[in-house]
Amino acid sequence: MEVVNGMAKLFGVFATHSPESCPMNKELSRDIFLDIDKKLKAPLDKYRVNKVLGFYMSVLEHQWIIVLEAENAHDIETLCIESGISSYNTVKIVPLNDISVAVQRMEAAKTSSK
Repeated sequence: MEVVNGMAKLFGVFATHSPESCPMNKELSRDIFLDIDKKLKAPLDKYRVNKVLGFYMSVLEHQWIIVLEAENAHDIETLCIESGISSYNTVKIVPLNDISVAVQRMEAAKTSSK
């Protein structure tokens, strides 16, 4: 696992679906969702995902947030396609940083602007 600034690479997968395609309301989506759960609990070496750090959802907002420790967004994209996440969700993959990384950057910028 590549480490950047002393930390593993983190990504947020933000997935949103319509109420009509919600797994709570639609049987096909429910079956896919239950399969996604199994796939994310299996080893994800094929996608160069080291760890699923969290999978959170807001049922009423029809949104999921999955936090992954991974090599790159392209492999996460493949994971989203092959696992079924993107079959009824719009997906956004976003690199994440610990606040300490942002603080370091701001302190460096403050120092270099003097």
